[in-house]
Amino acid sequence: MQQHRWQFVRAGGVDQVVIRTGADIAHLAQLDQKLWVALACPTRGVEFDAATLDLIDEDGDGRIRAPELLQACQWAVAHVRDPEVLASTSDVLQLDSIQTDAENGAAMLAEAQRILALAGQDGATSLSLAQVQQRLAELHAMPFNGDGILSLQALQEQPELRALAQRIMDAYGSELGRDEQPGLARPQVEQFFADVQALIDWLAQGPQQLCGLPDAQQAQAAAQALTAVQAKVDDFFARCQLAAFDASAQQPLSPSEEGYASLGQQALTVDDAAIAALPLARIDPQAVLPLNGGFNPAWVAAMEALRQHAIVPLLGAQEQLTVAQWQQLKAQLVPCQTWLAQRPTTPVADMPLEEAQALLASDAQAQLLALIERDSAEQEHSAQAKNLEKLIRLQRDLLPLLNNFVSFSSFYSRSGAMFQAGTLYLDGRSCELTVDVQDPGAHAALAGLAKTYLAYCECRRGSEVRHIVAAFTAGDVDFLFVGRKGIFYDRQGRDWDAVITTLIENPTSVGQAFFSPYKKFLRMVEEQVAKRAASKDASVTEGMLTKAASLAEGKVSAEAAAPRKTDVGTVAAIGVALGSISTVVVAVLSKVLELGPWIPLAILGVVLAISGPSMLIAWLKLRERSLGPILDASGWAINGRMKINLPLGRSLSQLAQVPPNAQRSLYDPYAAPSVMPWVWALVVLVLLAALSWSQGWLNRWLPEGWQPAAAEVVQEESAADAQAPAAAAEAAPAEAGN
Repeated sequence: MQQHRWQFVRAGGVDQVVIRTGADIAHLAQLDQKLWVALACPTRGVEFDAATLDLIDEDGDGRIRAPELLQACQWAVAHVRDPEVLASTSDVLQLDSIQTDAENGAAMLAEAQRILALAGQDGATSLSLAQVQQRLAELHAMPFNGDGILSLQALQEQPELRALAQRIMDAYGSELGRDEQPGLARPQVEQFFADVQALIDWLAQGPQQLCGLPDAQQAQAAAQALTAVQAKVDDFFARCQLAAFDASAQQPLSPSEEGYASLGQQALTVDDAAIAALPLARIDPQAVLPLNGGFNPAWVAAMEALRQHAIVPLLGAQEQLTVAQWQQLKAQLVPCQTWLAQRPTTPVADMPLEEAQALLASDAQAQLLALIERDSAEQEHSAQAKNLEKLIRLQRDLLPLLNNFVSFSSFYSRSGAMFQAGTLYLDGRSCELTVDVQDPGAHAALAGLAKTYLAYCECRRGSEVRHIVAAFTAGDVDFLFVGRKGIFYDRQGRDWDAVITTLIENPTSVGQAFFSPYKKFLRMVEEQVAKRAASKDASVTEGMLTKAASLAEGKVSAEAAAPRKTDVGTVAAIGVALGSISTVVVAVLSKVLELGPWIPLAILGVVLAISGPSMLIAWLKLRERSLGPILDASGWAINGRMKINLPLGRSLSQLAQVPPNAQRSLYDPYAAPSVMPWVWALVVLVLLAALSWSQGWLNRWLPEGWQPAAAEVVQEESAADAQAPAAAAEAAPAEAGN
C-alpha cells in the first residue's frame, strides 16, 4: 500500500499533523497513533454535536476512542465515491456522491430519493440533514414507524383488539417504541397465546383425573381442600399415635399453660401464626379426629372445606375421622393432587376455560402479529434513513472532530476547540481557556500538574448550575480570591453568574514573579501592622471602658486620677533605639558609598538576590505549563504535552485595553495626591550627593573637615581616642600585679 504523504506543523511543543483533505481522512489509519494529540475524549461536557458523537461511540460508554474514530472514518469513506466530500463540512449530501457499490449503498440512495419524493422534491439531486431528520421525526410519530413495536395508537379503530393488547401488556410487560410510548412486541404476543394454550392443555386433563368425583371442578376443589390441611392433619394423627404409644407423652405434646399465658399477654386474632402452630385438635390416644367441632380456631374454615369437598363426597357424612379413613382419603385424591400441582403458573392461569378456548379459536393472535409485521416492514426504511443521517453528519463534522482529536489545530489556530466551554470575564481580563468540570475536587487533584494558575468557578443561570475551570495565563493575580465574582459566556452566547470556589496558584509570567517577593513582604508588613493596631485598639478600648466604669462607680484613686509623669527610662530607651537604627543606616550607607561607580551593580545584585529565586521558579514552571493535565482530568486521554507558552498564554487571557481610536483624558478629578514622585526624586538627589561627596567631586566647595579624606582622619583619631582608655585599663592591673 502506498504511504500517504502527511504534513506536520509545530504547535504546543509537539509536531501536529495537518488534516485538511479527504485523502487525509481516508489514510488516517496509516498515521502512527503515537503522533495523535489525543487518544480518547468524552461525548459530554464538550462543545460538539452530541448526536454525532453518539453515532461514533459504538459501545455507548460515553467515550470516543481512537479505534471508534478510525471505524467512523472508514465507514464514511466506504460510502462516498470521492473522500474529498468529507472535507466539505457541509450538511447537504449530493446524491451522486453516494457509493452504491458499498454495503447498503444502493438502499441508502433509494431511501434518499424516497425521502425527497415524499417531501414533494422528486428529482432533486441533493439531500440535507434537516430533511432526513424531519423524515425520521415523522416516521417516529407514525403508528407504524419501523421499530417492530405495536402501539395502542395503531389500534384506535379496533377496540376489542386494543383491549386485548392492553391486557397482554399489563400481564407480560411492554416495550418502549421510538415515539417513547409503551407498545406490544412479538415476544409478548407469542408468550401470551402459548400460555393460553398450555392452560387449555392442562384443563383438558381434568376429566381424566376425577378421583371418584362427578366432575373435574369438584375433583379440583377436593384436591385443593386436602392439600391445604394435609400437613396439619398428619401432624395431629402423629401426635395421637405417639400418645397412644406412651401416655406420658400426651401432656408434652399438648399446649402448656405457660404457652397460653404468653399468648394471653398480646392481642390475638384467629389468623395469628402462634395460634395456627398449635395442634389441630385435642390430642386423643384413640387417634380419632372429631369432625363436628373442637378444631383449632385458625383451621376451622380449612377443615370445613375438607369435610364439604372431600370427606362427604368420598366417605359420606362422618362425625369423626380415623387414621385409616384419612389414609384412604389421601390415596384416593393423589391423582387429583398431582394434576393440580401441574397447573401452569402463568399470568393467565386463572383464565376460565371458555374464555381461553374462545381466544384461541379467534384470529386475534394472527391480527396482532400481522400488525407487528406491518410495523417491522418500515424498519428497513428507518435503518437506511439513519444511515443517511450518519453519512451527512460525518460529512459535516468529521473533519472538525479530527482537528480537535488527532490534532489540536482548532485550539492553536484560535478557532474554538471543542473542549473550550466559553469565555470568563473577571478581574479586568477575559479567559478563553475554560473547561467544563463535573467534580471540581477530583479534577483539581490532577489538573494541578498543569503548572497553570487555575480558578474553579460555580456558574449559575436561573436554576441551572455548572462548574468550570478557567486558566489565567497572563497578568497579575493579586486580586483573585475565593468568592470573587464575574460573568461567564458559554459558546452559545448565554451569560452565567460565576464565582470563584477554588484556586490553584502558579506563576503567570516571569515579570509577575519578579515583584512577587516585594508584594509578599508588603502584605506581611501590612498584616502585622494591622494586627498590632487592632491589638492596641482593643487594649485602649478596654482600658477606657474600665476607667469609665470606675469613674461611674466613684472608685478612682488619687494615684490613678493624677496625670502620669513621663518615664525617663522609657525616653532613654527610645533614644538608644533610634541611635542604634541611625548608626546601622549610616554604616550601610557608607559601605554602599564606598563602592563608588559600582553602586548600580550592587543595587542590581541585591534586587536579583531577592527576586532571582522567585523568577527562576516561575521560569521553570512556565516551561512546563501545559494543557494535558487539565483535559486528562476532564476525561480526555491526551497523548502530547500541549505546552502553553507565554505568547499563547497572553492570547488566552487578554487584559483590558482602551481602543486605539478612543479619546482619552488622563485628568482624574478624584485622583488621590501622590507623593511618590517627590520621594523618589529626593532619594535620587541624596544618592547623587552622597556619590559626589565620596568621590571628592565637591571638595572645592566644602571645608577641609567635611572632605572625604579629612573625614577619614577624624574617624581614625576618634577610634584611637576610644582605644586609649581601654588600653590604659588593661595596663593598670598588670602594674598592680608587679
